[in-house]
Amino acid sequence: MRATEDLDAVIVGGGPRAVATALRTAARVIAAGISPARLAIVDALAVGSGATWLIDQPAQYLNNTQADATTVHPDDSTRMTGPAAPGPDLIDWARRVRADGGHPAGQWVLEEAAELTGADFPTRRLQGVYFRDQLDATIASGAVEVLEVIGRAVDLAPAGERTAVVLEDGRRLLAPTVVLAQGMVQAERTPEVSALVDFAERFDLRYAEPGMPAEREYTGLPAGETVLVRGLGANFFDVIGQLAAEWGGTLEPVAGDPHGRLRYLPSGREPHLVVGSRRGVPYRSKPEGGRSVRPFLPTWASDDWFAALEERTDVDFAAEVWPVLAREFARVYLEALTELEPAAVRGDWLSGLDAAGTAEEVDAVLDDAITAPRWTWTLEELHRPTRGEAVSPQTWAGLVQRLIADELGSLSDPWHHPRAAVNGAMGALRRRVGRLTGMGAFTGHSLARDVLGWFDGDSLALASGPPAERVRLVLALLEAGVISLLGPEMVIETEESAGRFRAASPITGSVATASVLLETRMSKGKIPQTSDPLLRALLDSGRARIHTVDGVQTHSLEATRAELGEEVLNGHNLIAADGTVDETVVVLGIPAASTQPGSAIGATPGVPSPLLAGADVAAKQILARARDRGDAQVPGLASLSAHH
Repeated sequence: MRATEDLDAVIVGGGPRAVATALRTAARVIAAGISPARLAIVDALAVGSGATWLIDQPAQYLNNTQADATTVHPDDSTRMTGPAAPGPDLIDWARRVRADGGHPAGQWVLEEAAELTGADFPTRRLQGVYFRDQLDATIASGAVEVLEVIGRAVDLAPAGERTAVVLEDGRRLLAPTVVLAQGMVQAERTPEVSALVDFAERFDLRYAEPGMPAEREYTGLPAGETVLVRGLGANFFDVIGQLAAEWGGTLEPVAGDPHGRLRYLPSGREPHLVVGSRRGVPYRSKPEGGRSVRPFLPTWASDDWFAALEERTDVDFAAEVWPVLAREFARVYLEALTELEPAAVRGDWLSGLDAAGTAEEVDAVLDDAITAPRWTWTLEELHRPTRGEAVSPQTWAGLVQRLIADELGSLSDPWHHPRAAVNGAMGALRRRVGRLTGMGAFTGHSLARDVLGWFDGDSLALASGPPAERVRLVLALLEAGVISLLGPEMVIETEESAGRFRAASPITGSVATASVLLETRMSKGKIPQTSDPLLRALLDSGRARIHTVDGVQTHSLEATRAELGEEVLNGHNLIAADGTVDETVVVLGIPAASTQPGSAIGATPGVPSPLLAGADVAAKQILARARDRGDAQVPGLASLSAHH
C-alpha cells in the first residue's frame, strides 16, 4: 500500500458491508482494466469479520440464518449496474476448506466446516472466517490494495477536495470518498443503565450492561444462586448456549416424545436464572433445519395491495395495514389448526375474516372459531402474552407450559403447526412493511407510533428468532427449573438497604432479588442515541441529520436514495442538517436503514440483496472520484460492463 494520502476511499466498519464494497470495487477495476483501487478499511476490533462475526468469539454464538442462506457475492437476483463477479457462498467455501484439509485460522475451522450442512446454523466465528477469506482473495487478485486500520474513527474533516477520516489516536486518512459501513451500532448508556452501573460499583455487585455478547462476560456465575437476566431475544439464546457449555450438564432425548423434547440433567454448577423482558417470553424459534415449512400465499395482502400503498405518503399503519396483516395471521393459524385438529375449529371463519375491518374484529373471529382451550389464540398475544392483564402465578405457569408445547410443535412440524404458520407469515409480510417504510409510505406519526413503536419489535420476535438447537436447550432448561420466566413488563430496581438488584413483573406479581444482573439485550440500532463517536460527531455538528417523516424522527440517519444507472454518480449519500447532500460520503446499511429497506439483512444466494446492491453503488462512486491513477485514467462509468 502506498502512502495514505493516495487512498481512493476510506471505509469505516470492517464487517460484511466493507468486504462487499471491496469486492464490488475490485470487480469494477478488473472489468475496466485500470490500476488497483487503494482502500483503507477502519474497524475498532477486526477487519473482515467486524464486531458481529469476530473470529475469536465463543463457539456457542451462532448465526440465526442457515448456512445455505449466506453469501457476500451478488448473483443475477440482485439488481445492480456493476459487472458480474461470482464467488463462493458459505457452503461452497466450507467445501473448499474441507478439500484443503485445514485452514490458517486454526484446526477448529476445518472441524466446523467439515460438519456444516446447508440446513445448519453456523457459528458466528466461522462466518467471520468466511468473510475474511473473501476479502483476502480480493486483495490477492491485485484489483484492490487494502490498508487495514484497527482503530476508532471519531470525526470527518474537509481536506481540500478530499475528506479526512480522523481516528481516536489522531491519525488522519484522506480520500475523495468515505463509506460509512459501521453495521450494528451501539447506543449510549441510558440513565437507567448508568444508575445500575453505579449501584453495582458501590455494592460490589456484578452487572453486565447491554451490548454485543462477544464484548461482555457472562460466565462464572455462582452455582445454586439466583441470577437476574433481562432480555429474551437473540443474544439471550447465545448466552445460554455459552453458559450451558460451561456448566457441563447433560442433554438427553425424552424417550417416545414425538416432538424431540430434551431433558437437561444438571451438573450442580448451575445457578437459577430468573429471566424477563417487556414481552416476557423468548423470541419464537426458527424451524428445525431441513424441515418443510408451510409456504405463505397471501389472500388480502397481495402484491397489488402493497403496490397501491407504495404510491402513497399518508398511510396509517394501525388503521389500514395492521387489520389486513391481522387477517392473514388469523387465516394461516386457522387453516393450519383445521388441518391439525379439525374438531378445534368451527363455523365459516373465512367469511368472518373477509368482513373484519379492524384487528379487534379479527380477534372476535378467532374467539368464535376456536373451540378447544388448548388452541385459543388472539392477535393481541403477539406482543402481550396475557393481553396486558394481570394473571396468577398458576395461570402464568400454564402459559409457559403452552409456550413450550407450541415451540416444540413449531420446531418439529413447521408445515402443520399453527404458530409456525404465523411465524412464517410474519417473515414474509415484515419485508413488505419494511419496503413501505423505506419508500416513505407511512405518516410520521404512524411510523413512530406503530411501525417503529411496536410492529418492528413484534416482527423480530416472531420471524428473526434463534436456531432450533438453542431453543431446544432453553426449553429443556425451563422444564428443569434452571431457567424461570418472571413474566411480562419486567422492571429492574435497586434495593439500597439490602445492596441487591430486584426484578418484578406487575403482570404475574413475581419478584426476585440477586447480586448478579445480566443484560442480554442488544444496545443497538437507534442512531439518535448512538455511542458511535463518528456518527455522534456528524450529528452534533450538523453534518448529518436524523431521517424524519412529517417531522417525526426515525431511528436512522438520512441519506439519499440510490438510482440505478452508470451515469448516476451518487446514491446513499449523507444529508446534512440544512438539507445539503455530501456526495463524498456514502452511508450503507444499518445507520441509514430507514431509507435503505432490507439493507440490515445479510445476503442470501438467489435473493435480491439491498446490502450487495448498496455496496455496488458505493464502489461506483469510489472509482468515479478516484484521480491521479498513475498508469490509467478512470474510464467513463458508462463504459463499464453491466450484467445486472
